[in-house]
Amino acid sequence: MHFWKFSNLVSLLFVLLALFYYYHTHQFSLSIKMAETEQTPKSIYDFTVKDIRGNDVSLSEYNGKVVLIVNVASKCGLTQSNYKELNVLYEKYKDKGFEILAFPCNQFAGQEPGNNEEIQDVVCTRFKAEFPIFDKVEVNGKEAAPLYKFLKAQKGGIFGDGIKWNFTKFLVNKEGKVVERYAPTTAPLKIEKDIQNLLEASTS
Repeated sequence: MHFWKFSNLVSLLFVLLALFYYYHTHQFSLSIKMAETEQTPKSIYDFTVKDIRGNDVSLSEYNGKVVLIVNVASKCGLTQSNYKELNVLYEKYKDKGFEILAFPCNQFAGQEPGNNEEIQDVVCTRFKAEFPIFDKVEVNGKEAAPLYKFLKAQKGGIFGDGIKWNFTKFLVNKEGKVVERYAPTTAPLKIEKDIQNLLEASTS
């Protein structure tokens, strides 16, 4: 009789311990999930990047604007035509809520080899770009900039998410969400209509 009571007590103790363990493990797991949810970026506005001079720039500064994000290179066969047409778009729409963010990248055949100062000189002097140029980044691989991981997750490419070459373009709406991705060979002026449509769209 005493043994039965003792074994019942032990069983009850095990059940209570199991419930205690489950509750605390579940709560801990829930806390991690909530933290992950809170940290998951929802738009480009959740990112801070460095400009070409090394200053931090919060992309929330572009809230309410239509943004075109481009990985650029100074020595690519697509460089001349892309900068020329990007300049046309920028001049035409910069006062209407449009912005171009250029991110130099040297991952494609080493076509952006210079340091930030050299890149800025080439971009501003040779190509006469007036839109913002940012710090040189990687767009693929483990060292890819967090912004580019987000962009690729939002809009994958035809043959996988990876950026294929210089001058891949991401079009972002006024809410900071990626709405379209364009191949390096897509000329900037070919996407003018898409830019116009987003500029004319009212924010939700």
